[in-house]
Amino acid sequence: MVSDGQRLTVSELSELADGGAGVIASSGAKHVVYVGTGGAMLPLLLFASARAAVPLTPLNYRLSADGVRTLIGRLPEPLVIVDDEYRSIVGDAGIQVLPSAEFLHAASSADAAAEFADPEAVAVVLFTSGTTSAPKAVEISHNNLTSYVTGTVEFGSADLDDAALICVPPYHIAGVSAALSNLYAGRKMVYLTNFDAHAWIRLVGDEGVTSATVVPTMLDRIVTVLEESPFDGPALPTLRTLAYGGSKVAAPLVRKALSLLPQVGFVNAYGLTETSSTIAVLTPDDHRTALTSSDSSVARRLGSVGLPVPSVEVQIRAEDGTVLGAGEVGELFVRGDQVSGRYTGIGSVLDANGWFATKDVAHLDEGGYLYIGGRSDDTIIRGGENIAPAEIEDVLVEHADVRDCAVVGVDDPAWGQIIVAVVVPASAAAPDVEELRSYVRRQLRGSRTPDRVVFRNELPTNATGKVLRRDLVAELNSMKEHA
Repeated sequence: MVSDGQRLTVSELSELADGGAGVIASSGAKHVVYVGTGGAMLPLLLFASARAAVPLTPLNYRLSADGVRTLIGRLPEPLVIVDDEYRSIVGDAGIQVLPSAEFLHAASSADAAAEFADPEAVAVVLFTSGTTSAPKAVEISHNNLTSYVTGTVEFGSADLDDAALICVPPYHIAGVSAALSNLYAGRKMVYLTNFDAHAWIRLVGDEGVTSATVVPTMLDRIVTVLEESPFDGPALPTLRTLAYGGSKVAAPLVRKALSLLPQVGFVNAYGLTETSSTIAVLTPDDHRTALTSSDSSVARRLGSVGLPVPSVEVQIRAEDGTVLGAGEVGELFVRGDQVSGRYTGIGSVLDANGWFATKDVAHLDEGGYLYIGGRSDDTIIRGGENIAPAEIEDVLVEHADVRDCAVVGVDDPAWGQIIVAVVVPASAAAPDVEELRSYVRRQLRGSRTPDRVVFRNELPTNATGKVLRRDLVAELNSMKEHA
């Protein structure tokens, strides 16, 4: 493992985790909270907390001091471990606050804790991003995480020269799953705790990185740098697999990445916090087949999230609970041992048969490929008609003058909501509004045409690339009020 210049073997990590468990146990804490950028601290705390039989919660260090302290206050008697640069935002929250460096020093000499966690006990509590509502505390058990890893990764399957570059935040399920799955596979882990496209590309070369995972904003910036940088031979020659996920990636960006890196196998991974990470995968072969196919139904799969993993069942349901067939749009339900569906203070929300309602609008094609159309909360209701923003976004982003876009519903006294397209132009000059509206109208029903188009230099996103639609709606509603 490589993290900020520090190198640890698996044996050294395990010894530190034993000592860390002793530190946690001696504190008397009922919960461990980590506020920091991650790196080696995340796998260390995952195993130290498990060996002390205490749940772990990595928190979003980008939140305000009030935000961080509020979330800490929702957890029982926590020991807070914090990187130096975030010490001030933590304050005196928790029963004890321990700087990360002090925890590492204590873990290197402490006696191991004797208690091991029950497989059904809570291993990790993660707060949802709260892009459309207040964050919920998702409880993920040891069994959920183990089921995810053993259902998607072959033990010891990595080659001796395999190295994974990890730059997803520790408070996201992708950060947790990356640590566990790469250790299980026996793959060297290289951490980049603060993403920078140039640094990411350098690390791929310096550490012989063979696989990596990125979110859409990262992929966009990496592609931009690669386009601007001359290479003798193929770019990133050691890289064999590049996974992307966290939120929807525009098809033009995927096609551009595939053309820039023809030797790389691209993977689109879809999952949720409540499902302990990935539940569907679009494989490298799927990508290349879709890219070159003359069959429109196959080519369209480049915009899908692939096939469900073997250990997970999926259903698409109508509002009345009816299970829908291929091509019919409804809400995605999932079931499997890796699915938690449990929240602190709420309990399990699984139905009587163990199904979890994802609140994602979705459909399956005839081949079983899964398409995600966005959150049900994002649905625009214009004049009584339900409109999925993704349907319009998928068309609009293909326009040559559009780099990125988000479509939202804004309050309107006549229609209930109107459709507003927020567009990031592909160049400095803003495209013609009426040309963009006509472009959508030619491909979709007239009721799907944006009523307004506004331009922004970038879309507001969280650390995993999800567009903060609430922020856009609030801004646009405020502009109307002051117009």
